[in-house]
Amino acid sequence: MGRYFYEPGIETASREEIHAWQERRILELVPYVWERSGFYREHWGGAGVQPSDIRSLNDFFAKIPTFSKADLRGYRERTGDPFAGILCVDRAELSSITSTSGTTSLPEFLPEIWDAAPPLPMTSTRALWQLGLRPGDRVLVAPGAFRGFWDDYYRLLGLVPVYIDTWIGEGERVLNAVNRHQVAYLQLFMPIVMEFEALEAKYDIRDMLSSLKGASFAGQPLSATLARKVRDEWGVHLVTWTSAGDTGGAWEGNERDGYFLQEDTVLAEIVDPVTGVPVGERETGELIATDLDNDAAPYIRFRSEDLVRVSREPAISGCTHTRIWVMGRAGDQIRIGGKTFVLSDIWAPIESLPECADAIFQIVKYADEMGALRIRIGYAPERTADIDELHSRAVLTLKNALDVEVEAELMAVDELMKHSTSVAKFLRVVKE
Repeated sequence: MGRYFYEPGIETASREEIHAWQERRILELVPYVWERSGFYREHWGGAGVQPSDIRSLNDFFAKIPTFSKADLRGYRERTGDPFAGILCVDRAELSSITSTSGTTSLPEFLPEIWDAAPPLPMTSTRALWQLGLRPGDRVLVAPGAFRGFWDDYYRLLGLVPVYIDTWIGEGERVLNAVNRHQVAYLQLFMPIVMEFEALEAKYDIRDMLSSLKGASFAGQPLSATLARKVRDEWGVHLVTWTSAGDTGGAWEGNERDGYFLQEDTVLAEIVDPVTGVPVGERETGELIATDLDNDAAPYIRFRSEDLVRVSREPAISGCTHTRIWVMGRAGDQIRIGGKTFVLSDIWAPIESLPECADAIFQIVKYADEMGALRIRIGYAPERTADIDELHSRAVLTLKNALDVEVEAELMAVDELMKHSTSVAKFLRVVKE
């Protein structure tokens, strides 16, 4: 296969080298956005900060205030600027305007300037190389374009795009296309995985997917049961990726031990969400992200609300960039009966039920402080003999695990999936 790293000089750089890159870029970026961004001038000026105050990364961390999506919405509402004051170039210079997914709030515009391919696809290059993709390999083009098109990017790598409708309801067509065209890579989404699972009685899924060098998954975590099925039963080399605080993508390496932040493109801080103090090695905090490779509309000290565990130790592969493990979102924390829970607290007991092992569930957050856990739980009809008995068992399992009252509604998985309003993600916490 040749070398493991696509850009070994960058991917195995020392922490000192990474620090130097980031500091040099920050000292360029701060005066750049001050001159061009109404939002940052207002936000930083209100905190008594000017570019001349920032002479090092330590100054940047100590003096530049963080911001949230609520701050952007407030600026937009006051000024009418659709870009919320962070656009730093003339609109005529933009290559594209994409958006966030809108899973946790209204979508935010992401103005972009690029030459060969959009920024988000470009952040997958190192991971796809590690998967073993090489010029001439065939890849399925992913559905959706809210974060940019992927086909031209694939051509840039010498890959051969295969065009087919891969969205919800097309699982059998996708399965046959992979087999017919000997596809080497595709991006999986939860609905497609579950459609493949439903086709197991008709096809030998492992054989149908045997041409794959690898597949990726994003949008939401796979249950442990489904992940084992994809990797062990179907024989697919599956890696997952996630957002790097809306500044790009963070991908697992082949060792599947954390998501790598590409620190030549993002400056990441992991801090206590209450005190703002950086957390220690392997501790959990909120990801604060700064764009290093975005001259159009960079996020600078953006509070992502992503709660992550962090390690800055080199990985087994030799990659030295920071790794994170996503623990949840600050906005997904729920209060029930005076106790605070995150999704993982509820995930495990549901996944322990064989009929519900796909871990498709939805919490109804009807109040900031709730008296009971109100939850919709997806079950697999083919694995369910007695729905009433399953309901009683599910309620008892959750009560024993969480020690709170539980109001559960059971729904067939396919029916529950229809409740998702996001283009790529199944919402785990909803208001109704």
